[in-house]
Amino acid sequence: MLRFVNLDQKFPAARDAQDRKQDFQEIYADWPSGAATGQASRCSQCGVPFCQSGCPLGNNIPDWLMLAGNDRLHDAYLASSATSTMPEICGRICPQDRLCEGSCVIEQSGHGAVTIGSIEKFITDTAWQEGWVEPVQPGPSTGASVGVIGSGPAGLAAAERLREAGHDVTIYERNDRAGGLLMYGIPGFKLEKSVVERRLKRLEGGGITFELGCEIGKDLSFAELRARHSAILIATGVYAARQLTCPGSGEQIIPALDYLTRSNRDDLGDAADTSGHLDARGKRVVVVGGGDTAMDCVRTAIRQGAESVTCLYRRDKANMPGSAREVRNAEEEGVQFEWLANPLAINDHEDGSQTVRVQRMRLGAPDASGRRSPEPVDGDVFDLGAELVIAALGFEAEDLPKAFANADLARDRWGNVAADRDTRMTSLEGVFVAGDIYRGASLVVWAIKDGLDAAQSIQTYLDNRYAVLGAAE
Repeated sequence: MLRFVNLDQKFPAARDAQDRKQDFQEIYADWPSGAATGQASRCSQCGVPFCQSGCPLGNNIPDWLMLAGNDRLHDAYLASSATSTMPEICGRICPQDRLCEGSCVIEQSGHGAVTIGSIEKFITDTAWQEGWVEPVQPGPSTGASVGVIGSGPAGLAAAERLREAGHDVTIYERNDRAGGLLMYGIPGFKLEKSVVERRLKRLEGGGITFELGCEIGKDLSFAELRARHSAILIATGVYAARQLTCPGSGEQIIPALDYLTRSNRDDLGDAADTSGHLDARGKRVVVVGGGDTAMDCVRTAIRQGAESVTCLYRRDKANMPGSAREVRNAEEEGVQFEWLANPLAINDHEDGSQTVRVQRMRLGAPDASGRRSPEPVDGDVFDLGAELVIAALGFEAEDLPKAFANADLARDRWGNVAADRDTRMTSLEGVFVAGDIYRGASLVVWAIKDGLDAAQSIQTYLDNRYAVLGAAE
């Protein structure tokens, strides 16, 4: 270990931009074994592991880096999977530059962070290849059952732990495939669907039941769901798209998730959308937004063969909320960025095209938090022609009390499902919540963390409930 003094930081090689934008395959090559173990050996094994505290899951990063650096990959996998149910997925899509790698001590010393995410991916991909990933092992049956609403990362993480505890677990998913955001919201060039599918098969092999095409409140009432199960976990995510509010921003503006879902369905081989409404081929595309979802949209449009792709963001590059790595990848693939630019109006034309009138912005004085708010530059306006305008402004919670026909399900001031901070139980007895529908739109790794925490609370709740029932008998 401690080889950071004589071994430079390296990342897995990225495919050439001209090559990779022709398909939806992941863009980063696999590590050769020696290169991965060498990079792991750069870890300083510092006394206070800030990488671990910078990880929402509290992963034992120094431990599995040490094991990988000593070529003990099976032991490294065991350490990595002890705290995470999806390490190879987090290794692919987590913004490590803002989390573990950004907190790395040798990054702060100027030597370049240990490439934690790529090593995490390498360790678990190797485990799958070598057959080290064992099926989910259910504990002795408890007689209790848990219904999980939603099969995204929070629901899947919770379901795995609850099944291991011996509970019967059923996941209810309104789409025709499980996986939620992992399946339909993240493009294949960041997360190939086979990586998600093998996790789903492992859970199904462990006895977790998936009821697909089942929307709670429509195909099955929430009241009936509660009657079926000993406890309920709401892990629906947040899917209500924030809308543009400028003049002309009506039905012609495509929500980001609609666009990405259609593209992912194409990638999965589903029946094509013959209307072409959500296809960027040959079109001038304008994407409004600066987060990771916006980056997913612009890079998808490039791969679909758009004539041009422009991203509008009202702040500058340094203040982009999305991953710096994703911005760099998008630039390499030919996306044009208009920084400090905000849509002023959308004008439709008879030929089906649109003109986006754009207001140039500047950053004003810092507010109380130190963040500088964008403000318009008087008289600095320009137009962008487009045949496809996509709004990638983030997501908000759907009205679940209305959808579930249960007004007693409390929400917070942002519309998310409210819950006790310690137990994650909602205002309804035996009903818990996890993921974005609890904390608001956030990262996959935080959803996994919430799912694991909720599973522990549900376990405690069921232990107490059955202890009381047993005493009563």
